[in-house]
Amino acid sequence: MDVAIVPCLRDNYAYLLIDRASNLAAAIDPVEPKKVSPRPPDATCNWPLFCPTTHHHSDHAGGNAALLASLPAAIPVYAGDPRVQAISHTLADGDTLALGDTISIRAMHTPCHTTGHISYYCTSLSGTDSPVVFTGDTLFLGGCGRFFEGTADQMLASLDKLAALPGETKVYCGHEYTKANLKFGVAVDAANDQLSKRLANLQAVTVPGTIAEELATNVFMRTRVHGVGDAVGVVGGKSDPIAVMAALREAKNEFRA
Repeated sequence: MDVAIVPCLRDNYAYLLIDRASNLAAAIDPVEPKKVSPRPPDATCNWPLFCPTTHHHSDHAGGNAALLASLPAAIPVYAGDPRVQAISHTLADGDTLALGDTISIRAMHTPCHTTGHISYYCTSLSGTDSPVVFTGDTLFLGGCGRFFEGTADQMLASLDKLAALPGETKVYCGHEYTKANLKFGVAVDAANDQLSKRLANLQAVTVPGTIAEELATNVFMRTRVHGVGDAVGVVGGKSDPIAVMAALREAKNEFRA
């Protein structure tokens, strides 16, 4: 199981998930379809077999129709929201897809940024590769998406669902926001040495992270940790993670490094 990282627009990421055995690929959020069709130059795979889309925003789903038009045959577009461009199949939480004979893809409904947001959890049936998850704009490295169509309790539930994945799961998110996210995190969770070290060691392209790394250094996944709530004005916040989540999001919206 390989993942080709495809930078798009100003700070977006699209991805190709590739089954090495068959050279089949799935295109996730291919907002600039020319970069994934028939394939990026460094990806040894055939054209995409299908297109899992995380959510309806145009910087993620806006290339779907053009991707379909560029291919020699129609391919399915999977998503959890009828507003997704060119959607052909609607997914519910727990639905599964197969890529070749070796990769299983499970849809995870992770609402808040949008109501129909889907994250895609991918495992190798051989067990030889670490699992990966494509989180769109729900979980960013070091942060989370804005609550455009949801509430703090929904984001908490969505991040808790992702937090339950194996710690070695590789996280591929929808944007390169990691530096700004970690700067905010350091301002909130100042005693967290792992967080400070992560910020100091950032590379230009930060994906993938891991679930374990997010649990240790992403303040939005640390709403139950002593001191995080206090830093954003929720005294005794460990017992009220929803209030901490809401306060963190409000503070991040206003934060300037």
